[in-house]
Amino acid sequence: MTPLRRDWLSPVCAPSTVTVRPVPELPEVETIRAQLDPRLCGRAITDAAAHPSAKFAPATDAVGGAITDVGRRGKYLILALDDGCELIVHLGMTGRLSISPEVDRNHPHLRAWWRLDDGDVLAFHDVRRFGRIHVVEAGRYQTIATLHRLGPEPLSDQFTGESLWQALRASRRCIKTQLLSQRPVAGVGNIYADEALWLAQINPAVRHLSKPRAVRLAEAIRTALESGLHHGGTTLRDYASLDGSRGANQHHLHCYGQAGEPCERCGTELRRKIIDARGTTWCPICQRR
Repeated sequence: MTPLRRDWLSPVCAPSTVTVRPVPELPEVETIRAQLDPRLCGRAITDAAAHPSAKFAPATDAVGGAITDVGRRGKYLILALDDGCELIVHLGMTGRLSISPEVDRNHPHLRAWWRLDDGDVLAFHDVRRFGRIHVVEAGRYQTIATLHRLGPEPLSDQFTGESLWQALRASRRCIKTQLLSQRPVAGVGNIYADEALWLAQINPAVRHLSKPRAVRLAEAIRTALESGLHHGGTTLRDYASLDGSRGANQHHLHCYGQAGEPCERCGTELRRKIIDARGTTWCPICQRR
């Protein structure tokens, strides 16, 4: 284990050249993964430092490993190292990654950084500190409860209407809440849950789905996520891709954030309510209970 650097906040400063400001749902994280992969693969981590919080301190355990792959599982970025470990980053609500020749170690939101053998620095900033960093043996996720219990990847062959129906039958919580739990399917957050439920014409507060409706919802989840991927993610606040460009999927949303606007299908005014502490938009006609 590499000891925590106590001088990690020393005043070394240079302007960032590459910045990622993600929304932590599957399309945005996958967009970031694809952009980071060619920049990081083959690079060795020669130095690192982290905020002493247990959320971020494990970052230093990656020193000495070379990055062989940049993967993703749900909303987690997983960097495979040649020493048999994985560096796992969850961006939380406000986490962002950047690659630049140097990093401002005095920045108030800097939580961790890794020096690469080509001289660049991979840095992790997180305003609200909901992000997490882990270094574990490859595939051993028992200490990361959410990752360990993730459902199937929604764009994989393992995710089907049958698998979704079986997973939803095990709970009596609202359908939207179940989707956000990450257990029936991985990577779906508030934006894409609202979109998928609107596409499938399912009320987000229902607690039971028939098998045919579960099949329809599974297809709608794929459609919503594929739209996000195709348009480079959804930029609502400050998400940007690796080259600094904004996502465009916010211009293609049917439901999320559209409360007060007419439903594209029936013209009824879309409504918003809180379901299990999450803001939710739906159509009272198309998505009747």
